[in-house]
Amino acid sequence: MAKQELFTFLISLSVLDHLGRKLYRSFSTILGEAISNSWDADAENVKIYINKDKTGFFIKDDGEGMNNFDFQNKFLKVGYSKRKDIGKSVSEKGRPFIGRKGIGKLALLSCAKRIHVISKRKGENYVGGIIDNTGLDDAINQDVLAQEYPLENIQLDIFGDLLKNFENGTIIYFENLHNEIKHRLEFLRKTIALYFRFSLYDNFNIFLDDIPITIEDLSDLAEKTEFLWKINDINDPYLKNLERLSNLKETKTVEMSNNVKGFFASVITPRYLNIATTDGRVSVDLFVNGRLRETHILKHIPTARVPEDYLYGQIHADYLDNEKDKFTSSREGVIADDPDYQKFLEELKEKVQRIINDWDKFRRKNRETGDEENPSLTPKERKSEELFNETSKEFEIPENPDDPENKKKVDGWFGELVDDARYNLPAYTECFISENLIRKHIKDKNIILSDLAIREVQDQKEREQERKREGNVNIDLRQENEDISYLDMDYLSRQVDFPGNINSICHDAKQYKPIRNALMHTALLTQEAKQKLITIRENIKARVKRLLSGN
Repeated sequence: MAKQELFTFLISLSVLDHLGRKLYRSFSTILGEAISNSWDADAENVKIYINKDKTGFFIKDDGEGMNNFDFQNKFLKVGYSKRKDIGKSVSEKGRPFIGRKGIGKLALLSCAKRIHVISKRKGENYVGGIIDNTGLDDAINQDVLAQEYPLENIQLDIFGDLLKNFENGTIIYFENLHNEIKHRLEFLRKTIALYFRFSLYDNFNIFLDDIPITIEDLSDLAEKTEFLWKINDINDPYLKNLERLSNLKETKTVEMSNNVKGFFASVITPRYLNIATTDGRVSVDLFVNGRLRETHILKHIPTARVPEDYLYGQIHADYLDNEKDKFTSSREGVIADDPDYQKFLEELKEKVQRIINDWDKFRRKNRETGDEENPSLTPKERKSEELFNETSKEFEIPENPDDPENKKKVDGWFGELVDDARYNLPAYTECFISENLIRKHIKDKNIILSDLAIREVQDQKEREQERKREGNVNIDLRQENEDISYLDMDYLSRQVDFPGNINSICHDAKQYKPIRNALMHTALLTQEAKQKLITIRENIKARVKRLLSGN
């Protein structure tokens, strides 16, 4: 038998399109890949410089750098994994490696026409090359094999002052961006702070035009944060100094399995999650080993509840990065049907539901509008509470530096009144509606008032005149100065129903009057009185409806 010829794979350059250039689109993703490479290279400083015309940018780090072998066999090798190469999942400095598949570097090809890469190890020469995307397009169209397409030689002069005192590390220049950087530097600083700073460890610093990106770049977000839920024992630089969270009113701890850490936070109004002058929005994001893996993780467990629009935060689930690769080729998501990920989402959904319920309680406790879809209160109770909360704000007193406890005491009184207000306000409303509907019914049916009712009218008129004289009030008090406007439920009911009938409005009105009078005088009712009034109110409502329907 003839010796069989051996065959090998040949990789076309078109693979770069499918794995890199056509998968990555957001500028933050490109920055993320570059910063992740610097992290894995044990860099302590990453510096980003934007061209004045915003058509290009440099990113420079002081990591371990590369020699000729590294550049050819690691950086340019699609699929190279440092984890597999050195047999560890952490760097020399003990950092968990962010990179895994070895294709993230291809993201760097997706945003500019020419990408210049130079690198050096300490005491060695520069290595690198230029990737020209125009020439790469031609090579792909001609189906050139990867090993037959050489990079252009590096041009050190283009890096200028960035080479001063540069002992080791890597510099990448993105020349002629496909889309110029449209956002202001403030936006870029906040984006970097959101996507990287929360999750970074000590001794890793990011600079934009030589100004360090710090937690202070998120100060406006921190100042508008109202409630905070910490996931397990999170040690996050954003949360270390709670003075920054100057409007924080409530804090709670949420437990999750698998040593998941992070936090949820909510802002005063959803507009504070919008990133100024952009369509970007701060969300709840998933990180694994310090790398952003999913933005807006709640999209996988939508609640359709109002509180979700107020939430932002970070969840760090490092356990998802294990021996099985769970991440999509675009590196911008987790494989949806992964069993571990599905269990994580199930637990997260349960925690989010609890957080949403907490949010409603916290908002109401602080006299703000809560979640109208939360069934813990009836719609009428919730609206009554909202009316009380809005009205009570007009009675708030400023804080006195000489007596700071006084404001807390008065605010506490509001909290003590809210439960009764939730009951009293609808009770008053039902009284107002019931009595006025009967008055309109009497007018509509031309019912003649009884002698007893007329005497009551005269008595009430005399009392009112006397009180007006005592109070020096010379204005009309009633829109319609008609006799029936002086009658309460007790007398009104006698004009339309039979007093001797136990099922009549009159019967309920007698029991209703003393409780109603206490209520109208803003007294706080006993629980027994409340239960009694509820029964009477329901009876009166039913009988008024029956009366108006002609029965």
